[in-house]
Amino acid sequence: MPTALLSVWDKTGLAQFAAELNQMNWTLIASGGTGRYLAQHQIPYLEISQYTASPEVLKGRVKTLHPAIHAAILARPTPDDLQELSNRGWSPIDLVVVNLYPFEETIAQPNVSLEEAIENIDIGGVALLRAAAKNWARVTVCFDPKDYGLILEELRQGAVSPETRRRLAAKTFALTSRYDSLIAAYLSDQEPLTLHLYSVKKLHYGENPHQQAELFAEQPYSQPFGGKVLQGKELSYNNLLDLDAAWRAVASFDEPCVVIVKHLSPCGIACARNLEEAYQNALASDPISAFGGVIACNRELSGETAQAMKDLFFECLIAPGFSESAKEILAAKKNCRLIEAPLPSRSGVYEYRSITGGLLRQTSDQGDPPDVTWTVVSRREPTESEWEALRFAWKAVQHVKSNAIVIARDSATVGIGSGQPNRVDAVRIALQRAAERARGAVLASDAFFPFPDSVEIAAEAGITAIIHPGGSMRDADSLAVADATGLAMIYTGVRHFRH
Repeated sequence: MPTALLSVWDKTGLAQFAAELNQMNWTLIASGGTGRYLAQHQIPYLEISQYTASPEVLKGRVKTLHPAIHAAILARPTPDDLQELSNRGWSPIDLVVVNLYPFEETIAQPNVSLEEAIENIDIGGVALLRAAAKNWARVTVCFDPKDYGLILEELRQGAVSPETRRRLAAKTFALTSRYDSLIAAYLSDQEPLTLHLYSVKKLHYGENPHQQAELFAEQPYSQPFGGKVLQGKELSYNNLLDLDAAWRAVASFDEPCVVIVKHLSPCGIACARNLEEAYQNALASDPISAFGGVIACNRELSGETAQAMKDLFFECLIAPGFSESAKEILAAKKNCRLIEAPLPSRSGVYEYRSITGGLLRQTSDQGDPPDVTWTVVSRREPTESEWEALRFAWKAVQHVKSNAIVIARDSATVGIGSGQPNRVDAVRIALQRAAERARGAVLASDAFFPFPDSVEIAAEAGITAIIHPGGSMRDADSLAVADATGLAMIYTGVRHFRH
């Protein structure tokens, strides 16, 4: 009778997985917390202390570090090894399902103590995973609940294949290596940064056809953005960059939102009561630039929204889901890539960028820190409708390439100026794109105005309120223009460059 050892922190999908193993007549060995979980679901199991004839030690700090467990995992399928196990009253363990204490999540929490971090360093789990991965020729190892289905499917066919066991072993060693690197980095500021990346896909070419390109990820066999491509050609290097920019931007809004990106900078951002309305407003921001761009939505795409999109040529569309009617409508766009993926996390994410001979790392910009207070510095207070537009514009401008200017009405951009070497040119571009829609709109700038000229031309175009970080030596000059022209002006005290 085959035997599985279960000792998991993350119990996602465990009940169904263990129940099916039980139905296949597997013997289940479980640690304390996992055992209690199985008991709650009426799944029979053998407690580890019963198997080892040894109780847990140090109040559970030592549970699985026992020769009976590791010999049962590391035993080769040879007569000598199996006989030695039998002589000691032990039987081979064929499947090890373990995931680790959440060290990374623990140290990401604010004000976490060193003691808390240390207690979340897994020892027994890492040892079990490494032992099972080493003996992959006989043992199946699994730490990721996403692999439960694959393992069960192969077991239904008779056994987990050697190819799958080896692939899962490689994935496991990647995990344990990264886990140790995180601990080393936490305990010593002098430790070198170690990145463990796996080639996911050779890309057709890079930014240009004469450049070679390849996609790497932290986990082997993972897919871009943790999702799946539903239709269309393979994603290109430029597609991936544009999708990432759009995906980050749309995920920062709570309301139904659509972001259209072209050449790594948004050309339209809008929030509305539903995605269809948000799409129409985002497209209206700059319909010329939207041609051939990528679109991101933060809600499941409905048939109505897909119908609204059908006449625009765009390269890619990413969303958390697509209705069946949306898939049918978009199927007519055979070359359009549809990507279904979970929305990205808003916290604890690092960004990496290469420079010649080095690598830059920073925490991602998740918006204003929670303790930031905005200050109205003009004589006139913004109206309620201006406040709504200012809040939207300030969030939108954070995703535009610097120097960044966003002109907005309600919860939609009407003009965006990005990537200019000087701020006044970015203002002119945004105003040109907004045209008459600038009259009565608001303006957001990702950094302060070094001279009052930007405020002067904004006022002339009919902008009624401006939000920016403040902090220039000439802030008083820009504020004087605002007061003289009746503009409302807000300082945020936070800059949001995006180079």
